[in-house]
Amino acid sequence: MMLRLQVLALTALLCACTKQKEETPPSGAPAPASTQQEAKKPIPVGLVIDVGGRGDHSFNDAALRGLELWAAGKRYEGGKYVDATPDDVRKSLPGHLSSIAATLQPLPIQPVVLQSKAQEDYIPNLQLLVDRGAQLTIGNGYMLANAVRTSAQENPQARFLLIDSQVLDAQGKTLRLPNVRTVLFKEHEGSFLVGALAGLVTKTNKVGFVGGIEVPLIQRFEVGYRAGVKTTKPEAAQALMSVYTGSFNDMAAGKQVAQDLIAKGADVIFHAAGSDGIGVIQAVKEARATGKNVYAIGVDSDQSHVAPEAILTSMLKHTDLVVYQAAKDLVDGKFTATELLLGLKENAVAMAEVRVDFPGKAEALQKVEALRQRVISGQLQVPSVPADLATFQAAAP
Repeated sequence: MMLRLQVLALTALLCACTKQKEETPPSGAPAPASTQQEAKKPIPVGLVIDVGGRGDHSFNDAALRGLELWAAGKRYEGGKYVDATPDDVRKSLPGHLSSIAATLQPLPIQPVVLQSKAQEDYIPNLQLLVDRGAQLTIGNGYMLANAVRTSAQENPQARFLLIDSQVLDAQGKTLRLPNVRTVLFKEHEGSFLVGALAGLVTKTNKVGFVGGIEVPLIQRFEVGYRAGVKTTKPEAAQALMSVYTGSFNDMAAGKQVAQDLIAKGADVIFHAAGSDGIGVIQAVKEARATGKNVYAIGVDSDQSHVAPEAILTSMLKHTDLVVYQAAKDLVDGKFTATELLLGLKENAVAMAEVRVDFPGKAEALQKVEALRQRVISGQLQVPSVPADLATFQAAAP
C-alpha cells in the first residue's frame, strides 16, 4: 500500500448538532481551487464531527486541531476563530513530533465545522457542506461511514475524507469510490505500548479497560492493551477487567464504571470511550484525592492536561496529521482517493510522554521503547482481534 501521507512521515523526512447548527458559516460559493489559490481566497474545507462533539479532549478534538489550528492557523474561541500563533502550534505538538512545528504553515483554507447530535444528522450535515461549496468534506469517525458512502455517490464531483473506516456497501464489503480517501489506524499497536507500561506500573496486579461502543474498532484498543499487559505482567493480564459503556458521550457513565473498577482494585485504567473517558479520568482524579495510587491512560489525544497527576500517559492516534495532510493535498492539487492503513511505523499511533513519576520509571520506559522498536521492525506482531489474543506470546525485553 502506498503510504504517501507526507505529514505522517515528517518525523522521518524532517529529522454533531443538527444540520442547522453551523459553527463557522462559509461565505459565498467558492471558485475552483486553483483560482482561489491565485486570488488567495480561503478554500472551504468541511468537517462533520460525531456525537462526542467538540471538547472531548480526544478523537474529535484531534481532528479539529488538524483542521483549525494546524491547517488554517486558527483557534476556536467563544464561537469564533482567532489567529493562532506559532507558539500555539508548538504547544499542541507531542514531543515526538516537535521537530515538525516549523513545517505546519497555515494553508489558505476556511474551516467549516458541523457537529452531529444524532446519527440522523450525518447525511444532512455532509450534504450541507457540499451545498455550501466545501471542496473537501471530512467524516470524522466510523459512525459516518454509511453517510459518507451515500453523500459521495450522490455528489461525485465532491471530495471526501473518511476517518476510521473503509467505505462499505450494503452487504458490508469494501467499496472503492473515486472521490473518497479512507484512513484506518492500527490502534492495537499503540494500545500495546500503553498496556505494556500499565503492566510495569500496576502494584495491585489489577488493571482495567473502559470502552465506548463495543465494535471491532474499539475492540482493537482492548486487544492491543491486553497484549501489552500480558507481555510485561501476565498475572495482571489474567485479572484484567473490561467494561463497555455503550456510548461515547456520557461522562457520567464513564465515571461510574471507572469507580467500580477502582473499587475492585484496578490501579491503572485505559479508556477508549470518547467523552465517556473524561468521566473515567475524573473518577481516577477523585480516587487519587483520597490517597489511592491509581492512574488513567488517555486516548487519541494527549489528555495529560485534563488531570496532570492522574494521567499516566495517552495512546495517541494522529487524526490531526491525517486531516492536515488531506487539506494540504487539496491546496496543492494532489488530493487522491486512496486507502491508507497507518500504525507505529508511520508515526500514526504513539504513546504520549509520561510526565508523572513512579518507581522504576526510567527502566520501564526503556522496556516499552524496546517493544516499540520490535513492532516497527516487524519482529513482533500485535494481535488486533480477540481470537488471536490467546495464542499471543511476546517475551518481555
